Amino acid sequence: MYGFEALTFNIHGGYLEAIVRGYRSGLLTAADYNNLCQCETLDDIKMHLSATEYGSYLQNEPSPLHTTTIVEKCTLKLVDEYKHMLTQATEPLSTFLEYITYGHMIDNVVLIVTGTLHERDVQELLEKCHPLGMFDSIATLAVAQNMRELYRLVLVDTPLAPYFSECITSEDLDDMNIEIMRNTLYKAYLEDFYRFCQKLGGATAEIMSDLLAFEADRRAVNITINSIGTELTRDDRRKLYSNFGLLYPYGHEELAVCEDMDQVRGAMEKYPPYQSIFSKLSYGESQILDKAFYEEEVKRLCLAFEQQFHYGVFFAYMRLGEQEIRNLMWISECVAQNQKSRVHDSVVFIF
Repeated sequence: MYGFEALTFNIHGGYLEAIVRGYRSGLLTAADYNNLCQCETLDDIKMHLSATEYGSYLQNEPSPLHTTTIVEKCTLKLVDEYKHMLTQATEPLSTFLEYITYGHMIDNVVLIVTGTLHERDVQELLEKCHPLGMFDSIATLAVAQNMRELYRLVLVDTPLAPYFSECITSEDLDDMNIEIMRNTLYKAYLEDFYRFCQKLGGATAEIMSDLLAFEADRRAVNITINSIGTELTRDDRRKLYSNFGLLYPYGHEELAVCEDMDQVRGAMEKYPPYQSIFSKLSYGESQILDKAFYEEEVKRLCLAFEQQFHYGVFFAYMRLGEQEIRNLMWISECVAQNQKSRVHDSVVFIF
């Protein structure tokens, strides 16, 4: 242990840590996934899930089922669990739990702004937003024409307000600017969350700094790969990388000048934890990269449960829940589109 967490942690955090470990025991196992992969129809998937924690959420859904219904109900279960934990939490755990939702808020803001740019219906966009990232004035995002208006009219009263200071410009919103805004906001959010966890100290600081550093490094790699062949300059690219993580600062210098996938691979193979991820890829191949990153993340998230008296388990459980929903979505889509041969391509086993 790192101090005296064991003496005082259970006064405020003991009940909720027990709750979240109970939730974790309800995650789907490899046997569940193997059975789901054998399903012939979405109703078969529903029948198998009825024996799991998702049973009560899907039991009243009529046939024929749609993939979106399954994903929606499974997300609702995760949201209900999160809300239960949040209502029971006291400071500083309540603030920690709120930090977990800021990423979804950023995604929702970007979704609505992008959708409005392409003249999509606001109501339709709101239905696609993640429920954990909703806030009161989200529907009014559609009126903003540039970053400054976006901040002044809507986001000034949300938790995202401090993160916007770096990307307030008068430039009109277009696809490129919106993507830069998303990454700038994420950078500010991850750095803020990292500082908050360091302030908490102890086991929470150690475990969360590892998980957040991995997230920052993964985003740096994705930004690099996605910006190859675009007009984004090396300096602009470098500004989007978070100022912490295993790759900071020397790895960022190398990634900023990469011109193709093989150069990214060469830069990343110098770092032992990422060597195993990139060794799975053939040269010039980036499709399997997402799955390799998810597998590494799941491994790290599961390790967070090996230790007691820290807040990392709450972050780990929410991320594992989101990964489980991604798995269910992929399996459901493969079954619905009769692509059973590809069902194992993107499923990441959690246990």
